Amino acid sequence: MVSADEIERLREREREYDDEVIGDGTLVELFDENTRRYSDSDAQLYKGGVYDRSLTPDVISPADSGEYASITYGEMGDIVRRLAAGFRELGVQPGDRVSMFSGTRMEWAVSDFALLAAGGVVSTVYKESGPRQVNYLVNHPGSIGVVCENETLLDRVVKIHSELDLAFVVVFDELDKYADVDGIHSLADVYELGADRYDRATYESWLDDREPEDLASLIYTSGTTGIPKGVELTHRNFRANVNQIRRRSGPRPDKGPDVPAVTSDTRTLSFLPLAHVFERTVGHFFMFACGATVGYAESPDTVGEDIAKVQPNAAASVPRVYERIFDQMREEAGGSAAKERIFGWATDVARRWARTEEPSLGLRVRHAVADALVFSDVKEQLGGEIEYLVSGGGTLSKELSELFLGMGIPIYEGYGLTEGAPVVTSNFPEAPRPGTLGAPVTGVDVRLDESSVDDDFDDTDNRVGELLFKGPNVTDGYWKMPEKTESAFTDDGYFKTGDIVEETPDGHLRYEDRLKNLLVLTTGKNVSPEPIEGEFATSPQIEQIMVIGDDRKFVAALIVPDFEQVRQWAGKRDVDLPDSEEAICEDERVREWINEEVQLVNREFGLDSEAAIKQFELVATEWTADNDLLTPSLKKKRRNILSAFEDRVDRIYGETNSAETAAGPVATAADD
Repeated sequence: MVSADEIERLREREREYDDEVIGDGTLVELFDENTRRYSDSDAQLYKGGVYDRSLTPDVISPADSGEYASITYGEMGDIVRRLAAGFRELGVQPGDRVSMFSGTRMEWAVSDFALLAAGGVVSTVYKESGPRQVNYLVNHPGSIGVVCENETLLDRVVKIHSELDLAFVVVFDELDKYADVDGIHSLADVYELGADRYDRATYESWLDDREPEDLASLIYTSGTTGIPKGVELTHRNFRANVNQIRRRSGPRPDKGPDVPAVTSDTRTLSFLPLAHVFERTVGHFFMFACGATVGYAESPDTVGEDIAKVQPNAAASVPRVYERIFDQMREEAGGSAAKERIFGWATDVARRWARTEEPSLGLRVRHAVADALVFSDVKEQLGGEIEYLVSGGGTLSKELSELFLGMGIPIYEGYGLTEGAPVVTSNFPEAPRPGTLGAPVTGVDVRLDESSVDDDFDDTDNRVGELLFKGPNVTDGYWKMPEKTESAFTDDGYFKTGDIVEETPDGHLRYEDRLKNLLVLTTGKNVSPEPIEGEFATSPQIEQIMVIGDDRKFVAALIVPDFEQVRQWAGKRDVDLPDSEEAICEDERVREWINEEVQLVNREFGLDSEAAIKQFELVATEWTADNDLLTPSLKKKRRNILSAFEDRVDRIYGETNSAETAAGPVATAADD
């Protein structure tokens, strides 16, 4: 492990580093510079046969179905400039809000830069939003226009059109039933309008008129615990965060040749929602600031196929996606007892490798064999060129992080939130620490409010409390919500995150949980559910889990089984399962098998008797963004899950308040 002195030296090198990316201008000024600096380099990769793009064939060349085509930085710059002129013709003036209502695709990116260049403020709407949510997310910022992905999403806007005060609606794809409706335009229409009016000197005057302090975007929180808040982020906020990420992950001269860095040679795959600040900054603003190439997945469901075609060097995602990658690895290793044993042995070798600073000759030999048998196949499935991955938007299991690191695919975990634009901390590429959120990026000052948690909450000697921070990347507040803004900051200007973290002696942070997610048992014990849930990330039995117990006598859990693994287990043991997944959840043999995993985590995680999972219920419905049980960034909507499975919670906490499951009592660390 790198010493505290070496960590401080890394910080100093970051503070001293400077290059063409780091600066104080606006986002569009930096992008415009790069369209000339990297004019002949690929900027975007887009897939054919997915959308009925209005920009093809006149503006961009059609891609073959299922294959990727590209546009250069020079071509992307030309598109952005003409779209900016077109949006100006539609009425966009400096400071006007325009809502972006689309999934992640190349048109999102060019429209974002075009609206910013025109002086607009981009307000984001998740693709999953229904008419009621769209109404709020368009009306609250007072948007003068909406940019939609297609007519399916346009239908939701039209459904509430009488409640909106819009000057225009723009649709990425070709128009059909709305082709002749006044005020509705295809993106190609906007391009043509701008091409007729575009003048370079006028365009440059628009860029010159924008200041770093000007508002760039309103990004709305998920609203899982109340009304969504519009986080105000300026060009300076975003640009400061781009600078901070560049200092940590850019090509600093002090980095060795084996340390990954983001450069103009980097190729990445974008598939998280661009409406979310994580992808918007890390996979969009930052990548284009570095002159990298960004490919767009068809959808989150096709990432496996798309990553093989794009062959990225890097990708950013949330922990849930990495858990799914592991699940796929395990499924492909199934089929025979021998293959399963090899996979289990190889993953054990990977974790040992990640935990060892100076591996022995024996471990080096075993690692080479494991690489030939397992790791090389995993890398090939990830396109064959992956150098590193980035994880944010949730807690990544330490065990999973060690596994990927040991396979030679480091996952650099960090911490951020919308109000920080978003990156607050990240791991150092030179010294990744699995199980931590890394250390604060340059210019961010953090402190902990230790009064926010009980003295006995954590049994380490490290400091634990609510994370507070300030820095140039931090929002000034929430749109039209002065009371919320005032309550979000301390008197001396630190933003109150609501997240409980532990700080190590060398300044690395470990995530505990959301302060409001803490389970306060009727015994007075405080239990943090998220770290416990993370221990099930590589469980073969469990697809999803939510730990519950607030204002109850004991800790319990709602569990979605991994039905594919359940069926494989049953087939190997000649267990005749019911046909329906609902009936499988009631099968006592299945409950007993899953109970074994719960007991294992209780023991290995070292949970004391009060924090251990005493009881669980199985549910057949997977939690997704589509059924409103996850946010679009795949975080649990805990209140919604509790409401959806209220009957199962009642079964757990019945009149008897028994601490036994139908499969028998769950063992705890204290019992073992």
